[in-house]
Amino acid sequence: MPTRVPQTAIRRSRAMRKNLTDGEARLWSELKQFKRLYGLHVRRQAPIGPYFADFAVQSRKLVIEVDGEHHFQPDRLEKDAKRDAWLAERGYRVLRIDTGELDENFDGCIETILRVLGLA
Repeated sequence: MPTRVPQTAIRRSRAMRKNLTDGEARLWSELKQFKRLYGLHVRRQAPIGPYFADFAVQSRKLVIEVDGEHHFQPDRLEKDAKRDAWLAERGYRVLRIDTGELDENFDGCIETILRVLGLA
């Protein structure tokens, strides 16, 4: 049985959806087509437990994170590792995409996502 998401998390998630980075917005424009193309529903800024996934394909237990340079600071690396471990314990795979890679090789990032989903 699904767990109810607290109203505070829903409000925060909605606010985060309005403030996507340029890379997240570009990726979202592609990922939202996955429903029509592959029958996969992708959610953005999806609450999962105490965390928010940039993008999540719940049916495939995949979380896609777009990481800017602040994710490479030691304290953030530690937090991300803890978060990834928590998600992994619940059966999720986490795919991290660097914003630089997203800018330089957008099509390659989409191909990687499709490959991880078993669609390429």
